[in-house]
Amino acid sequence: MSTGPTPASPLTGGCACGAVRFAITAPLVDAGYCHCRRCQQRTGTAAALNGMTAPGSLQITEGAELVGVWRPAGGGNPKSFCTACGGALWAGEPSGEGNIAVRFGALDGDPGIAPRWRQWLDSAPAWEPIPQDGLPRFAQRRPLQR
Repeated sequence: MSTGPTPASPLTGGCACGAVRFAITAPLVDAGYCHCRRCQQRTGTAAALNGMTAPGSLQITEGAELVGVWRPAGGGNPKSFCTACGGALWAGEPSGEGNIAVRFGALDGDPGIAPRWRQWLDSAPAWEPIPQDGLPRFAQRRPLQR
């Protein structure tokens, strides 16, 4: 059984065109689905699946100059994407102290963690039924773990 990514054996990922690449050097600490309207509009899907990194464990390895950032006017984490292909990468500040919410679709391999929750179910679209998967559900933002 794998112990997850390490500095010597990171979990890698990137955008759709491959111009932006990144490495995660520690196991992801949490993962879950967000059904908020912002995630729906940003991804074009009913929900976004994100994995939270340990602080300081995500490094951009290629294409840093192509990482664009959208800072929502109403608050929330900045959303990063590739300016060449538009591929969604993560939410949060890689140079900051906090966790980064990496888009599972941007990862190259097994993230080593399964989704653990669903949040913002009040915003979930009626056209995409939410499966009965046993995950904890939150009408709005899930309580942050300390």
